[in-house]
Amino acid sequence: MNFTRLFFSCVLCLVAIHARSQTPIQLAPEQQRFYSIYKELVNINTTNSVGDNTKAVLAMKKYLLEDGFTHEEIQIFEPFPKKGNLVVRLKGNGTQKPILLLAHVDVVEAKREDWKTDPFVLQEDDEYFTARGAVDNKSMAAAFVSIVGQLKREGFQARRDLIVALTSDEEMSSVPSNGAWWLLKNHPELIKAEFGFNEGGNGQLRNGLPIIQRIQVAEKMNTSFKLEITDVGGHSSLPTANNPVYPLAAALGGISQYKFPVKISEVTKAYFEQSAKFESGQLKEDMLAVARDVATVEVLERLSVSPLYNAMLRTTCVVTRMSAGHANNALPQSASATVNCRLLPQDNIQDIEVTLKNVIGNERIQITNLIQPMPSPASPLRADVMNAVTGITKKMWPEVIVVPFMSAGGTDSRFMRNVGIQMYGVSGMFYEPSDLRMHGLNERVLKKSLFEGRDFLYQLIQQLSVSG
Repeated sequence: MNFTRLFFSCVLCLVAIHARSQTPIQLAPEQQRFYSIYKELVNINTTNSVGDNTKAVLAMKKYLLEDGFTHEEIQIFEPFPKKGNLVVRLKGNGTQKPILLLAHVDVVEAKREDWKTDPFVLQEDDEYFTARGAVDNKSMAAAFVSIVGQLKREGFQARRDLIVALTSDEEMSSVPSNGAWWLLKNHPELIKAEFGFNEGGNGQLRNGLPIIQRIQVAEKMNTSFKLEITDVGGHSSLPTANNPVYPLAAALGGISQYKFPVKISEVTKAYFEQSAKFESGQLKEDMLAVARDVATVEVLERLSVSPLYNAMLRTTCVVTRMSAGHANNALPQSASATVNCRLLPQDNIQDIEVTLKNVIGNERIQITNLIQPMPSPASPLRADVMNAVTGITKKMWPEVIVVPFMSAGGTDSRFMRNVGIQMYGVSGMFYEPSDLRMHGLNERVLKKSLFEGRDFLYQLIQQLSVSG
């Protein structure tokens, strides 16, 4: 009898624990509105192939109108079909220069057959939101819309104008339809600001606990090369020594083994010095060696095992696409591959192209540069921004440290930095390093982290818009 009661008591305890773990997040009114904005934006397909960015920004205009902005205050530009961009300004008193809040609404492609669920319908479970764009970058786009809308309704009085720019084709890089670039070339007065916030930085979790808030102040440059080799082809029953696939494959193997020289910037030193506080043993010693400029070859080899650290230490080139042949029973008449390179700010395209030619070592292979990389100066570690990010971070997550960061991926911040707008990538949203799924399958974000990130950005924007 006692055993029976004990058994059922244990069962009830387990049910209660499970029920608590399944309890959905209770949203405050502003979080609920943010969720509505976020869900509608994520559910709009904005891929380059079949998506409609104009539909997305028009949906965001609807919320801004509801929050009190006028049609005249919200400007929509569609310089190319379905490539709409939105600019809205929350006016301050003009005693300080504006802040730019920049976010792109386009997303990379996603094949339904590869995903567990429909990538263009927001999926929810107890912990995660999952969809293409759940993170990159509809999370920040929706946050900015909800934040300026809240401030508008609250009658917030700022010293700086707040400019929200939602743009198209960031994922297509430096193409004419890139909305951030187009706005700078055609309406620079609308987004001119002293500094701004964008994607590019994120927080790091370790076993579910936030430890590092990264703020992106610099980024690597993006370029791609096409490698191509041709031949006359022929019947597959009569193989020849000139089959273009084999020398191309050998060249790509050489690229995969080559490592560009390590070049360490002051931002990278600061990153390793701060990050070492959360490490121990050999990894901590290696990080500090980089920070103190005494890293040996062995130290750099150990750190380079990590894709993140390797990308921070050197320029990288990787094969992303391949194509060869025209029939199963014919010798290939051509073989080609795309090699994507991410350059350190201090490197230049001419040196990288020469290096690739030397690594390939085959004059039959033609190398063509597909994208001219755009240099982008690092943003200064200005005191007002760093103090605000650090102070709010410490208030929300007392154990977290703020670390300046050079991102391996490119963002639209490069366009802004080149015209003197100091850009900072920070979101207040945290991820496990093993769960970074941007551009990948089943892209997702922790629900708790998404809402905390929105609250972090609200406090950050509010504080800096009244600072002088």
